[in-house]
Amino acid sequence: MADAAVGMSRIGLAGLAVMGQNLALNIAEKGFPISVYNRTSSKVDETVERAKEEGDLPLKGYYSPQEFVQSIQKPRSVIILVKAGAPVDQTIETLSKHLEPGDCIIDGGNEWYENTERRAAAVKEKGLLYLGMGVSGGEEGARNGPSLMPGGTPEAYYYIEDVVKKVAAQVDDGPCVTYVGEGGAGNFVKMVHNGIEYGDMQLISEAYDVLKSVGGLTNEELHEAFTEWNEGELESFLVEITADIFSVKDDKGDGFLVDKILDKTGMKGTGKWTVQQAAELSIAAPTIAASLDSRFLSGLKEERLEAARIFKEAGVGDILAVKNLDKKALIDDVRKALYAAKICSYAQGMNLIRAKSLEKGWNLNLGELARIWKGGCIIRAKFLDRIKQAYDRNPNLASLLIDPEFAKEMVERQGAWRRIVSLAIEVGVSTPGMSASLAYFDTYRRARLPANLVQAQRDYFGAHTYERIDMPGSYHTEWFKIAKKYVNNKANVGAVAK
Repeated sequence: MADAAVGMSRIGLAGLAVMGQNLALNIAEKGFPISVYNRTSSKVDETVERAKEEGDLPLKGYYSPQEFVQSIQKPRSVIILVKAGAPVDQTIETLSKHLEPGDCIIDGGNEWYENTERRAAAVKEKGLLYLGMGVSGGEEGARNGPSLMPGGTPEAYYYIEDVVKKVAAQVDDGPCVTYVGEGGAGNFVKMVHNGIEYGDMQLISEAYDVLKSVGGLTNEELHEAFTEWNEGELESFLVEITADIFSVKDDKGDGFLVDKILDKTGMKGTGKWTVQQAAELSIAAPTIAASLDSRFLSGLKEERLEAARIFKEAGVGDILAVKNLDKKALIDDVRKALYAAKICSYAQGMNLIRAKSLEKGWNLNLGELARIWKGGCIIRAKFLDRIKQAYDRNPNLASLLIDPEFAKEMVERQGAWRRIVSLAIEVGVSTPGMSASLAYFDTYRRARLPANLVQAQRDYFGAHTYERIDMPGSYHTEWFKIAKKYVNNKANVGAVAK
């Protein structure tokens, strides 16, 4: 990009809620003059004040869309960070009245990828460029370095490449941003990132439940265990913050804050979209699906309280008896089970991205996606570097499970994994994510499944045909006639014998 015209901003940002405000300050701090706009003027004032307080950063606030747009150097790049759906369309309509051909709009929200493709086509008629850019890392990431997943018009990415490469989180092999692909590729990848995040959080919560409910670990012991885990193979943002959570005392009463939080999990839709897309593409994603189901069930608090009462009266308590438990061995087994189950969750997400890439012709680079998730984002983890290496070794890798290094680790941990799932079942603690991951692993590694019986059933009642293992072609059998003939013959033989 050319140097900014005197007095003009390098880029603009509209939408100054928590994410927008922090990303704007991040951009300004990296030395790029930025204009900001929000429909609510108090948000503009608040952002301008923060920019002054944080070092008189090069940030200017505007109260009218026209002045905001005109303050940005041409060709203009404007980031939108508003709630997905209708607010995005409204903001585009407002700004596009003042934009000119060659200008670029970047939607940084969690948007459905088809909406991005629809909007890109619509603004193209006005001569505008469009990007759908996934932004991960929450408030802290937006301010100090997020993982960015821009997709859309390649030319539009080059407009902002110098900005996003400095604004993104920085890791050992570069900034956590790359041009993902055309169309809605950026939004789709961010959606799956969030689906993996759902699975990851569910698995960690199950590890916590087993350690607390079965092992009887205190919050202090949980803090120590997770802190130790974060220094090894499980090193990740989510394990790190989990360790922190267990150390926080309740500021409104006795004990620890985590124990006072209502057990109902919220959601914003990206996990549901991920599971829906997995079904559409016929990609198995049971760990992510189990995490979504668990959030649904957590919402049934009143029903669960009543169910707990009814079953307790019937003789089934919350947790069944545990005998002769070695706490140290349990912690080690849970660590191994969590690691193995996490690999399954990431494998499912990567398989979904690959399937969509093939369907849409996006030609997505799975190794590069793993690389940009190494920093800034919610699912950043030590083993993402090894996921990148796996895809570097074999870009057409069918599954992370069969990468030689990961396969070896799965084998080494499967004993502990089975012990934890078995123990949880024995005492009545639900581990849907770990169980689904284990079932996924056991199904994927078997050369022959009972699907032959399911196919025979389908042919029996619906004449859907079947294939054979010993000869080519499709076949149909008159199962009912043959089976009844067999039964009749057997009956006749029995009668003669008598």
